[in-house]
Amino acid sequence: MDANKVPDIVVSRLPIYLRALNRLAEEGQKVISSQALGDQLSISSAQIRKDLSHFGEFGKQGTGYVIEYLQAQLRRVLNVETVWPVVLTGCGALGRALANYPDFHSEGFEIVALFDNAPHKIGETVANMCIQDVVHLPEVVREREIKVAILAVPASAAQKTADILVEAGIRAILNYAPISISVPPEITVQHIDPAVYLQWMSYYLESPD
Repeated sequence: MDANKVPDIVVSRLPIYLRALNRLAEEGQKVISSQALGDQLSISSAQIRKDLSHFGEFGKQGTGYVIEYLQAQLRRVLNVETVWPVVLTGCGALGRALANYPDFHSEGFEIVALFDNAPHKIGETVANMCIQDVVHLPEVVREREIKVAILAVPASAAQKTADILVEAGIRAILNYAPISISVPPEITVQHIDPAVYLQWMSYYLESPD
C-alpha cells in the first residue's frame, strides 16, 4: 500500500474510527458492523467500508468487524503501535494545558520535553517536566531522535521556531500558532486554529441581536 495514494481525507477519518473502537472495547463489545459504527459516527457504512478497503480486508460480510483486530490494524496503519515522543515549544497558557493533557499517551504520543525562550519561564516545572531554553531544543531532538513537535508559540515566533524544529530533524508539526508556517514538502504540518473553526461555524449561525 502506497501511503501517498491514499487521500488525506481518508487518513483523517481513521483516528475517528480508532477512537470509537477504543470506546467500544472499553465497554466490552467484541464485534461491530459497519452500519452500527457508521450510526455512531454519523458516517455512512459504505464510506467506512470504502475507507478501510484502502488498507486491506478487515471484516466479514454478515459478521462485521472484530473490534480488537480492527483496533490493532488501524494502530498499525497510523503508526501508533508504539508511543511517539513529542517536544512542545511555547509554554504559555495553551502550551501548559497541552502538556497536562492526560490522553496523549493512550493515543500513541507522549510529550517528553518542553521549551520556551522567556527567561522567567525557563526552569519552571510543568507536568513533571522542566521548561528548557529553546536553544537546547536541537540537541534534545537529535539525542532522543524525536520526530514530532507541537508548536504553541505566538504568531510572531512561529516561523522561526518551525525553522529550528525542521533543522533539528522534526518531521511532523502540530501547529497551534495562529499563522501558517512554511516548511519543506517532506514535513507534515497540521494547523489547529480555534478562531478559524469558530468563524467557520459562525457562518451557519443567525446573527446575534
